[in-house]
Amino acid sequence: MAKYVFVTGGVCSGLGKGITASSIALLLKGKGYKVFMQKFDPYMNVDPGTMSPIQHGEVFVTADGCETDLDLGHYERFIDEELNYTSNITNGKIYSSVIEKERRGDYLGATIQIVPHISNEIKNKIYEAGASSGADIVITEIGGTVGDIEGSVMMESLRQFKMEQGSANTFFVHTTLVPYIFGSNELKTKPTQSSIIELRRLGIQPDVIVTRSNIELGDAIKSKISLFGNIPKQNIIEAVDVNNIYQIPINFHRQHIEDIILEQFGLPITDSHLKYWEDLINTVDNLKNEIEISLVGKYIELHDAYLSVMEALKHAGYKHNLKIHINWVDSESLEKENCDLNAIFKNSKGILVPGGFGHRGVEGKIKACEYARTHKIPYLGLCLGMQVAVIEFARNVCHIEDASSREFNETCKNPVIDLMAEQKTIINMGGTLRLGNYECTIKKGTLTHKIYDADKILERHRHRYEFNNKYKEELENKGLVFSGINEPSNLVEIIEYPRHPFFVACQFHPEFKSRPTRPHPLFDAFIGAAKKYKK
Repeated sequence: MAKYVFVTGGVCSGLGKGITASSIALLLKGKGYKVFMQKFDPYMNVDPGTMSPIQHGEVFVTADGCETDLDLGHYERFIDEELNYTSNITNGKIYSSVIEKERRGDYLGATIQIVPHISNEIKNKIYEAGASSGADIVITEIGGTVGDIEGSVMMESLRQFKMEQGSANTFFVHTTLVPYIFGSNELKTKPTQSSIIELRRLGIQPDVIVTRSNIELGDAIKSKISLFGNIPKQNIIEAVDVNNIYQIPINFHRQHIEDIILEQFGLPITDSHLKYWEDLINTVDNLKNEIEISLVGKYIELHDAYLSVMEALKHAGYKHNLKIHINWVDSESLEKENCDLNAIFKNSKGILVPGGFGHRGVEGKIKACEYARTHKIPYLGLCLGMQVAVIEFARNVCHIEDASSREFNETCKNPVIDLMAEQKTIINMGGTLRLGNYECTIKKGTLTHKIYDADKILERHRHRYEFNNKYKEELENKGLVFSGINEPSNLVEIIEYPRHPFFVACQFHPEFKSRPTRPHPLFDAFIGAAKKYKK
């Protein structure tokens, strides 16, 4: 039977609950245990799929097609395990499920209440994660802050869960802030004390307290937190600010957090295998050179909207011993008449156009794509980045002047990007995209085949519009190569342009499968081409 670790947060958001949860999972995996991760978010959206990237950051997609919070990207990158539909649960999903069951009559006419019906549904999702994953230990992060109104039922569910499973099967990690007050020049423990009191008021006693601060606590502060927190001093784990995020698991390891957890669970405390992670830290800390990559998007005011893309670029940089400097380019700014593309891209050794939805800024992305193609700058297009590459090629190489996508112009005469037939009667926006893993067959003899060194691949998707095969022959005659195809549906997955040093674009999101110790092949090849272009 699985054991369960719950990570909660107090005082304020942004303390690093996700990194704390990921670090714990990485350390337990380093001990040889099979781990799985889960995120509970207290908002009422059913999933993040319809939420604005400017408000919420990117939508991460699991292999089985679940649209999730961006924290799941952190999880997968840290523990290098594929998560699934049980990994991201929202209040909206819980309430929808309970209401649906009530409408079907599953509750046999009972009065539906927060307790026990909502709380039971939450517990069921935790148990389901343990059962579906087959993990030894499930780490669940609770979004928001202890005391928030919307998260109260989740905390009540955790209290019940511990009562059902006991201390030998549950472990609570609480992250808090220990601020340093300038003037008095001292660390203050009162926010941490208040947060623990609030957690206890909800019926939960933390087993470990992770303290976020910009300097080390010192023995006196730890003793004070130990006294008021009612936990042993060794169970206070310091999360001091670091320059390299990958250092955090090692800092926790030196404070034996995984041993404390395993001891409570009554599980063997084995040797840790973390050399690969220490090698990664050494690589990141000693990058010698820098290279600029232009990322052309329309949500650049919040960089988290492209979090996985940023991380995937960094991962490839680590392999090539390069620090990646991202030149953030607002695609709408490229649409202005006085826009100087030469000035904007003068230092860039590669141009990347990521995914996105809607018509805003698309013409700017098309201009960036044209600039990369005509100036022989390495280009990588992701999802919408492939679609704008097709549109640009159709317009400027094939001279189909009004080529566009139905997404941007429903009445266009030449929709080189269009909806599939089964997608043309969409009622609900959420969960109706092509989502998750789809197989792609790669054409032999292409650059893509050389990059992947494989005939078939699985990649994650999140989009609705597809390349219109009606225009395939016309574009092929002008030199565009369709190097990846989803054969069951005859859908184009990857294009490339051999008359260019590196011009590759894909319909899927390769950034979701990139790892710090194993960059995705497309990003690896893209940064390799940019490095060569720099020389």
